[in-house]
Amino acid sequence: MAESSTAHDPSRSDSLLNEAEALLKQQRFGDSLKCVQAILDHEPDHQHALFLAAVNLRYLKRFDEAMKTLDQLIRNAPDYGRAWQEVAHNHRDCERIKQASEAYAKATELNPGLMASWRFLAELRQKQGDAEGARVAASNLKRLSDLPRELVTVNSQLHEGKIYKAEKICRHFLQNNPHHPEAMRLLAAIGMQLHVYDDAEFLLESVLELEPGFDLARMDYVKVLHQRQKFAKAFDAATELRRRMPNNLAAELTYANQCTAIGQYDEALDTLEPLVERSPQPWNVHLLQGHALKTVGRHEEAVRAYQTACKARPDFGDAWWSLANMKTYRFDDSELSTMQRLIQDGVLTPTDEIHLRFALGKALEDRQRWSESYTHYAHGNKIKRKQVDYSAERMHKDFQHQKDFFTKARAQSLLEGGHDANDPIFIVGLPRAGSTLIEQILASHPAVDGTLELPNILAMAHRLGGRRRRGDESRYPGVLADLSAAERAELGKQFIDDTRVHRQNAPLFLDKMPNNFRHIGLIFSILPNARVIDARRAAMGCCFSGYKQLFAEGQEFSYSQSDIGRYYRDYVDLMAHWSAVYPERILQVDYELVVDDLDTQVRRMLDYLELPFDSACLEFHKTERSVRTASSEQVRQPIYRSGVEQWRHYEPWLDELKQALDII
Repeated sequence: MAESSTAHDPSRSDSLLNEAEALLKQQRFGDSLKCVQAILDHEPDHQHALFLAAVNLRYLKRFDEAMKTLDQLIRNAPDYGRAWQEVAHNHRDCERIKQASEAYAKATELNPGLMASWRFLAELRQKQGDAEGARVAASNLKRLSDLPRELVTVNSQLHEGKIYKAEKICRHFLQNNPHHPEAMRLLAAIGMQLHVYDDAEFLLESVLELEPGFDLARMDYVKVLHQRQKFAKAFDAATELRRRMPNNLAAELTYANQCTAIGQYDEALDTLEPLVERSPQPWNVHLLQGHALKTVGRHEEAVRAYQTACKARPDFGDAWWSLANMKTYRFDDSELSTMQRLIQDGVLTPTDEIHLRFALGKALEDRQRWSESYTHYAHGNKIKRKQVDYSAERMHKDFQHQKDFFTKARAQSLLEGGHDANDPIFIVGLPRAGSTLIEQILASHPAVDGTLELPNILAMAHRLGGRRRRGDESRYPGVLADLSAAERAELGKQFIDDTRVHRQNAPLFLDKMPNNFRHIGLIFSILPNARVIDARRAAMGCCFSGYKQLFAEGQEFSYSQSDIGRYYRDYVDLMAHWSAVYPERILQVDYELVVDDLDTQVRRMLDYLELPFDSACLEFHKTERSVRTASSEQVRQPIYRSGVEQWRHYEPWLDELKQALDII
């Protein structure tokens, strides 16, 4: 019994690990293996012990046992780059060149700081006749080899999720080397991981001032600008990157991404086409092609692009979900079996599993296998919920702050001033509530430009909140009381100027960012002549439709029945407040009424916008325009009612949602 208790003692495990590592360095592989086995006897899923066991088994040439150990490790930690590197080492030692090359590529994808993986990847790709792939791998190896040892460590730890340890080492290095460009770039990368995007942007701007030729930093700069939703600025930076790095694969992909962000889809597709043959990961290129083709309504070509991505990398969850997310696509029996087998094999990364779970949920929903469908939706949501930082209580307090600040008297006083533009129309509400349908209807009118879910109001609210630590009170919305009418007018003008890149030539334009409902007070304070349409859908249909939707980003409230139900209630409550303090300024449009009586609701919306009736709004599905939301394929079809009560098929499993909505 004494031996059992000591084996469970964490300090004893640490001691055994240290001893195992020392023995491994002495090439006493059998003795090292005995040490880690003593840990695994009591902690069979101990990550580092499994890793060391696999390393020792490989050196002992017990390759089958090593691979079995690695299978167990990867099931527990599928994003652990060093585990994939060890898989590659086993394949290499057994002269399985193709499998080794693929595993090294996976390792570098998960952890770009693994020098051994880059070294062997360069060698193997050269043997395979992939000159471009070998060149890229060798270039990455040289860059890492030229770095100080501390920064190589930071790079590796950053990609193993050891963020705070990486930050500590990086900041210590910068104390002694204050303007080291790579250290500043890595600190910016850490900032992006911690969602401190303003600091990351400032650091990268400083790096580029010091070293305008540091193209890797410029690439990161594009990413942080995109993350901060400064799309026009990100496009300019990507254009400069492409000019500086002609024919560079990463620069071309970065440029194509930014083309799609500002709606230049033809340019994006022209850029992506020649990259398929050049990319060592062509499935990513096919995915981007599919997204662009779907957005501009080229349905069959989008399907082919996504299917090609699935064939190129069968465990590529994002490609499977992209097919499902077209809503009109139906998986065949072979595709369904492939997805089910991938789940059953249990070696997917969490990200791939999430995507595949939602894709399977949709595939089985289409076959009316409701119980199996719900099981996959629930699994996908459970994994995703663990990854997001969301607090229903914190969100409720944010809503309450809006209500407390925007009293009727203050709301009316802040209508005086602001920018006098009358062209913006905000469609707000919850995702999957019919906002894309309303947008497509209104964008069919010649006087209205459809744009995107524009992030500008959300970003403005964030900036007004000021920089603060978690738990500190935000300055927003209270700071609005301190702004003069001229300052509020400048904010309104800034919104109009910054969103012009997304517009055509119509006198009015739409912003359908649903989360803008949280900031209607801000909207009217800077744009008092704006119009707001609340896209409303019945609670159960709206919430369940959101629950079974995997969003590209944001909407963290949607991955739990309890969270999404409470969010819906808070949304309805806040919208009631806005309607009270801004009487007759907000038009509520119910999805169910649009479906039941399109003509009446179209005329009602056009009357609110003071626009003449146009029959094109009734034939919205014929309007050719780019649509970037999950409903893009659905709004290209005549209106249908089948989705209104879809949630009822899943009613046996929705008690938690009903409780959160307070309807049972």
